[in-house]
Amino acid sequence: MKRRVVVTGMGIISPLGIGVEDNWSAIKNGVSGIGLIKSFDTEGFPVKIAGEVKGFDAEQFMSHKEVKKMDRFIHFAVAASDYALKDSGYEITEKNAERVGVQVGVGLGGLPAIEKFHNIYKEKGVRKISPFFIPMVIANLASGQVSIHSGAKGPNTCVVTACATGTHSIGDAARLIQYGDADAMIAGGTESVITPLCIGGFHAAKTLSIRNDDPQGASRPFDKNRDGFVIGEGCGVVFLEEYEAAKKRKAKIYGEIKGYALNGDAHHITSPAPNGEGAARCMNLALKDARINNDEVQYVNAHGTSTGADSMETQAIKTVFGDHANSLAVSSTKSMTGHLLGAAGGVEAIFSLLAIRDGILPPTINYNTPDPECDLDYVPNQSRELEINIAVSNSFGFGGTNAVLVFKKITN
Repeated sequence: MKRRVVVTGMGIISPLGIGVEDNWSAIKNGVSGIGLIKSFDTEGFPVKIAGEVKGFDAEQFMSHKEVKKMDRFIHFAVAASDYALKDSGYEITEKNAERVGVQVGVGLGGLPAIEKFHNIYKEKGVRKISPFFIPMVIANLASGQVSIHSGAKGPNTCVVTACATGTHSIGDAARLIQYGDADAMIAGGTESVITPLCIGGFHAAKTLSIRNDDPQGASRPFDKNRDGFVIGEGCGVVFLEEYEAAKKRKAKIYGEIKGYALNGDAHHITSPAPNGEGAARCMNLALKDARINNDEVQYVNAHGTSTGADSMETQAIKTVFGDHANSLAVSSTKSMTGHLLGAAGGVEAIFSLLAIRDGILPPTINYNTPDPECDLDYVPNQSRELEINIAVSNSFGFGGTNAVLVFKKITN
């Protein structure tokens, strides 16, 4: 029999702020974290906007010497994991360390360090490459450094599934607890790739918004006039525990991971399957895993990227929920954070859990012109109060990879 898994701690860093409550306050008030790019000179770039994290100081979480050995995506992972662990009130000791694991994934990894040291190599030669270059860029070093800093000695792995990474990480970590491989897990996604190569590459693929004159209005999921996503950076991490153990230590519980599913489209390297067929199958599988009827769901935190794929996700939701789709609240918090790529699923899982905790539906901001192909209730522009018992969080990535989590309020 599968063990129950609950969320007892959360940590988040995003363009909206540092820490859970700052982020949640911004979400509830419909605040955008998008602005003009400050981290590099965008002269000559068609895209000049992004969701950059502001005011983050890695040296609040580690020494200056350690900071220099890591790329920014790892800084975020260590910091958000530290927040989540402290929020949980769980103490990792020599006695329990082998039963606590880490699964913090990343979509693209250490691209900033790759660009930086490539330039150093070209300008100054091979002897100027740092001995820490490789550990800076390897994807699993986010989990590795979190393990080192927290003392967690259990399962230590890394999911890399593009924009579904955070959701896969949390779902896979929950299963490790369900089947007894761990009693607790630090899980989520991280990303920091607002660089010339990344912006240039996504623009070449015709995926990014070029609404440079209106940064805060650029990310507009489901709106008829959407013109692409806005890239963001950040990290979302949750602390997962086996339910009975969490209850025994009287932990604060945000919600239960009731269902999880993952699958593939087998269709295209970047485009979803027609009519969101793969996404629909994944949502159905997650609800089946949760043993929850479709009409029991109140809220869907959509993948909602502000691209043409929004209409396919809408169709997938209608396929899964049938007539109940018209009663569902569906919103995309990417309208405020931008698209955090590998970190998106972790951040959006947290927003889904906070929606359950507070009975507040996050809005989809910048929803001004309805699209006939996107005709659900997207909670336009203002948050709304609603008692939420069950929430679904969707994440879909390049390569046709899909992930869905089902969260439930704890009532017993």
